[in-house]
Amino acid sequence: MASDAPSPQRIARLTPLSDVLARLDALDPVEAALVETGAAGGAILAQDCTCPDAVPPRPLALRDGWAVRAEWTADASSYAPAIPGTMPPRIEAGEPLPAAADAVLPPEHLALTGGRAEILVAIAPFDGVLQAGGDVARAQILRRAGERLRNADIALLQAAGLARVAVRRPRIRIVALARPDDPFIGAAAALLMSAIENDGGAAALDHREKNTFAFDPAPAADHDAVIVIGGTGTGREDRSVADLPPAAGLVAHGIALSPGETAAVAILGRVPLLMFPGRIDAVSACWLALGRPLLARLGGRAESHPAAPAALTRKVSSTIGVTDFVLVRRDGTIAEPLAARYWPLQAMARANGFVVVPAGSEGFPAGMSVSVSDWP
Repeated sequence: MASDAPSPQRIARLTPLSDVLARLDALDPVEAALVETGAAGGAILAQDCTCPDAVPPRPLALRDGWAVRAEWTADASSYAPAIPGTMPPRIEAGEPLPAAADAVLPPEHLALTGGRAEILVAIAPFDGVLQAGGDVARAQILRRAGERLRNADIALLQAAGLARVAVRRPRIRIVALARPDDPFIGAAAALLMSAIENDGGAAALDHREKNTFAFDPAPAADHDAVIVIGGTGTGREDRSVADLPPAAGLVAHGIALSPGETAAVAILGRVPLLMFPGRIDAVSACWLALGRPLLARLGGRAESHPAAPAALTRKVSSTIGVTDFVLVRRDGTIAEPLAARYWPLQAMARANGFVVVPAGSEGFPAGMSVSVSDWP
C-alpha cells in the first residue's frame, strides 16, 4: 500500500542558472601536481610548457643520402657533373649533419666513376636538412596553462625534453542512487564518467541503493567534487537535499534550467556537491549547464567548446526566466530542433548539437541563425 507521508523536501523557487554558476565560479582551482609527462594525458595544464632547449639542438638529416655543401653542387647535372674536393660521407635520416655540410644530397644523385664522386644535380643550402630549432625554438611555449593535454601533446612534450609537467585533474565522485532494477541511473552514471574523463577530470563511481546513501559531514580527501544522481525531486522517497549535513551550504534546490529543474547545488567545506535528477536527459543537460563549468573551474581551464552558426528549420519556444537546452540535428548551415524540456532517447540518439536559449528569451523564430554547440 502506498504511503501518504509527505515529501521530505520541496522546491520553494527556481534559482536563476546564472546565480548558481556565479557561485561555482567563485571556487578555487584544485592544487596542481607535478607528474611524469607520459602519465599526464587528458589532464589540464597548470603551467605553460616551455621548451628548455632548441629542438633539434643541431642540424639533422631529413633523409638518407650524402652530406654535402650546397656550393659543391652548383650547376651540376648528369651532363656536367660537379666534382667535390673530398668524398661526401653517407648519412642516415635523423643523424646530425657534419660541421662542413649544409645539405643532404639524395643517394641516387651521386655517382662513383673510377673511384671518383660525381654530383649529378644542384641542390640549395639546407635541402634535406632540419635546421637547429626547426621543430621548436628554445624557450618557445608549446602548450599553455588551462589547456587539456591531448595524446599528440604528450608525444611532442616528451620529444622536446619535458620529462614532467604541472597539471590539474579534478577528482569527481559520482554517487548513483537507484533501485537494482533501474537501468537508467546506471546509464546516466556511465555517461557522466566518460564526460568527466573527456574533459580532463578523474571519475570514481559509487552505486548506492536509493535511500541508503548519507553524506559524510567531513569533506573527503579523495575527491574534489561530488555529483549525486537521483533523489532531487519532491517524491516520497526523494531525500538527496533533505539529507544534506548541517554543515553543507545549500546554494540552490530548484534551478531555472530545462531539462533539470529539480537539480540542486551545495558546498560542503570546499567541496561542491551537484545533485542531478534521475533521468538521462536531465543528467545530460545538468552536466552541460553545471558539471562542465564546474570541472573547468576546478581544473583552472577556460571553458570553450566547439560551436558553429546554423539556421533553425522551425521555431523554438522557451519560458522567460528559464535557460532551455534544446537538442538539434545540424546539417551544414541548418539545424533541426529535436527536443526541449524533455529529451526522448530517440532524440538524443539523433542529436549532434544543442542550442542554449537564455533565460531572458522567449525562444527563437524559424530561420534565425543560432550558435549550435557540438553534442558531446
